[in-house]
Amino acid sequence: MLLGKRLKDLRKKKGLTQQELGDLINVTKVSICCYENGTRMPTIDTLLELGKVFGVDVAYFLGHDEVVQKKDKEFFYLAEEEILILEELRKHDNLYEKLIADPKRTVEFIAKKVR
Repeated sequence: MLLGKRLKDLRKKKGLTQQELGDLINVTKVSICCYENGTRMPTIDTLLELGKVFGVDVAYFLGHDEVVQKKDKEFFYLAEEEILILEELRKHDNLYEKLIADPKRTVEFIAKKVR
């Protein structure tokens, strides 16, 4: 879903229609629509072409914005959008404390409430 959001945002910032973007990278308008809606994933070659068109690294589409290292030295990436979520959570002390104490249970509770 992150890929689709980022692709759509970049396309709109550049003032391109789905058709125009598709023509630039040799895929159909329907393919661009599917990438943006998250119903289809582009091939690696298509991702590389998209990166060239927008001047971004392919990792940007995958949400690899910030490298984080856990205590056990395992690396993972946080997307810009995930960082914003964490910043918002920290503004709600009670919820943040519950998430820290029992992340799985708290997220399951929130998921039930959102349905």
